Amino acid sequence: MKNLKIALLGATGMVGVEYIEFLHRHPWFKISNLCGKKSVGKKYGEAVKALKNIPKEVAEIEVVEPDPKKIDADLVLSALPSEAAREIEKQFVENGYPVVSEASAHRMEPDVPLIIPEVNPDHLELINMQKKKRRDGGFIVTTPNCTAVGLIMSLKPLLDNFGIRKVVVATYQAITGAGFPGVPSYSILGNIIPYIKNEEEKVSQETKKILGRLENGRIKYAEFPVEASCARVPTIDGHLEAVYIETEKTFDLDSVVEGFRNFKGEPQTLGLPSAPSEPIILTDLEDRPQPRLDVMAGSVPGMSIVIGRIRRGESENSLKYFVLSHNRIRGAAGIAVLTAELIYKKGYIG
Repeated sequence: MKNLKIALLGATGMVGVEYIEFLHRHPWFKISNLCGKKSVGKKYGEAVKALKNIPKEVAEIEVVEPDPKKIDADLVLSALPSEAAREIEKQFVENGYPVVSEASAHRMEPDVPLIIPEVNPDHLELINMQKKKRRDGGFIVTTPNCTAVGLIMSLKPLLDNFGIRKVVVATYQAITGAGFPGVPSYSILGNIIPYIKNEEEKVSQETKKILGRLENGRIKYAEFPVEASCARVPTIDGHLEAVYIETEKTFDLDSVVEGFRNFKGEPQTLGLPSAPSEPIILTDLEDRPQPRLDVMAGSVPGMSIVIGRIRRGESENSLKYFVLSHNRIRGAAGIAVLTAELIYKKGYIG
């Protein structure tokens, strides 16, 4: 496969620097442009020195403005804040660029795929609907809210094997999910904040879209309720979630465990570079998963989710467990790069 030139929008933010880990030695992708706003004209290493050490060959790249007429790329990855993404991503699409975005701005549009590569790769067919509307080759694919990713990946094998009637989830979300500089230290240290704006609505609606079925060019949303309660906690990376579900079919715990353990998707089948060999890792330790100990688990650190404390609930056909996912890797930069790999491998680009 030929190398694709990649432009990264929002490159100087907290999540933007995480993309560099995936891109700077990628076998298929080569960074061509790093775009920012306040840092235009600076060397990338200087612009992000407060966030992370950057490989020398990337640190010397000059930050440029996100102007589609000044960009040389085959594919655009976007780590923009949602307000900025709404217009800037649209401009790139209108200028013929394929865009993979982690922002929420376009996620719920009917013809925009909202993708977790292991869960709903068939939804990429919506790209063809976008292409029918325009002749320039531009399209947009989105990835989910960082909190929704771990939940949905854990639900997929349960939905396939037993059906789902109801989902209740309580989330314990790391401070880096709020970006940089994030939550003020005096607000979060020694504290828990039981509110994250629009988060509960995103978890519910995005779960239903991703786990829905593509029928006649439209997505029929999953119909089970998703009741979410989201809180910010003083951990650095890793969103931990307590999940309760009621299934349509009866189950035994051994079958549940087997379904989690055997879960694979197209990224694993296709051998995509950023795909972990085990997208779901199980722990049988009674006090795990924990963000400090488990958030970087897996063959591609941070790209696997970790599930533990699997047990029955008191109600009929009910199940409880905890799931942990890395919010900046599997929930942001990593899933976007993996989605781009899938799009390229399946022939939507190039």
